[in-house]
Amino acid sequence: MATLLHLHDWPDRAVIGTVGRPGARTFYLQARTGRRLTSVAMEKQWAATLAEKIDEILDELMTLDGNRYSVPAEAFAELLDADPVEQPVEEDFRLGQMRLHFDRATGQVVVEAFPLVEVESEEEAERLAAEDPEPEEAMVLRMPVGTARAFAERARRVVAQGRPACPRCGEPVDPDGHDCPATPSW
Repeated sequence: MATLLHLHDWPDRAVIGTVGRPGARTFYLQARTGRRLTSVAMEKQWAATLAEKIDEILDELMTLDGNRYSVPAEAFAELLDADPVEQPVEEDFRLGQMRLHFDRATGQVVVEAFPLVEVESEEEAERLAAEDPEPEEAMVLRMPVGTARAFAERARRVVAQGRPACPRCGEPVDPDGHDCPATPSW
C-alpha cells in the first residue's frame, strides 16, 4: 500500500501549538500550504526536542566556512507566529517517529513525521521491526532557514507556557492545587 504523504514544501504556515489548558494540553505540529492543512498530535517532549534539534542544525550551519545559507542567529520578529493553531483541529495522526535533516540543495530544514504504530504484543512489535514496513501516512515539512528558526522559537515558547513548577519539589502545579511530596505532613 502506498504511503499517504502530507507534503508541505515552503508552507504558508508551520507551527507547534496546543489545544486545551495547561496540564491537559494536546500538542500539535500543524502546517498549511494553500488550503491544505495537516495536524499531527505529539507529546510535549517531542515539541521541545524538535525545537532543540532544529536550532542545533541551524547553529552548526552558521559555523561553516563560506556559509551560503544566511542562517539567522535569532528568529526574525516578523517571522514569529503567535496565533493559535487553526481550528477546528482534525488530527491526521499521532506522532510516533520523526526524522530531521538539512537539504543543502534547497537550503531547507526538513521535518519528516510518521505515525505511532499501535501493537498488541511483543511478538508483533518484533515482527514489525524486522519487516520495517512503509508507514501508512507521513508528513514532510520543508522550511527555509529563517522560517525554521522562528518555528523553533515558537515551539520553545509554547512548551514553556505549561504549568508552573513547584518551588519545593519541581513537579507541575495544577490550577486547582498541588499535593507536594516535599511538604511535611504534621
